[in-house]
Amino acid sequence: MNNINMNTVGNEKTKGMLIVVSGPSGSGKGTVIKRLLEKRPEIYLSVSATTRPKRENEEDGVHYYFMNKTEFERKIKAGEMLEHAVFAENYYGTPASYVLERLENGQNVLLEIEVDGAGQILTKYRDALTVFISPPSMDELRRRLQKRGTENERMIQKRTKIAFREMRERGNYDYIVINDDLERAVTEIENIIFKPN
Repeated sequence: MNNINMNTVGNEKTKGMLIVVSGPSGSGKGTVIKRLLEKRPEIYLSVSATTRPKRENEEDGVHYYFMNKTEFERKIKAGEMLEHAVFAENYYGTPASYVLERLENGQNVLLEIEVDGAGQILTKYRDALTVFISPPSMDELRRRLQKRGTENERMIQKRTKIAFREMRERGNYDYIVINDDLERAVTEIENIIFKPN
């Protein structure tokens, strides 16, 4: 098992902290993470890979590594994914090389991943810090999904159904942060990550 923490023992090189953030689609986790990284540039965001179509204003290598199903499955078989999951009919996963290199160099890495992927990470990295970002209510989550305007009603219903399942898993996380106010939620996560030992 890998030991990932921010403590230094003697002159031993300190490994970085692995921070796992999950939450249902529409919880606002992307907005929370973006603001957190603006305030805390010493945290590195691991860019996930996905087979879902690129949305307007998204850039390959910035928001996601966009790839087709064949390429993604090849990377899974080659052991190049730290974790992967199927969500709303698309693959999502974390390329391993970037994350492991940063951690070995003592840098803190944040993974924005689905609940299934978070479970895989915790089987390998038990010291990972896990945070679940929750919407204030399921009605608000549905409203946010509709306002986003990126999916049709069928996909909104599917994402809402998945969100109910994901919300049942929030008790498996170290912390639950309710995203009812952006700045408050970001400050709460900062306090969790950088709390004094």
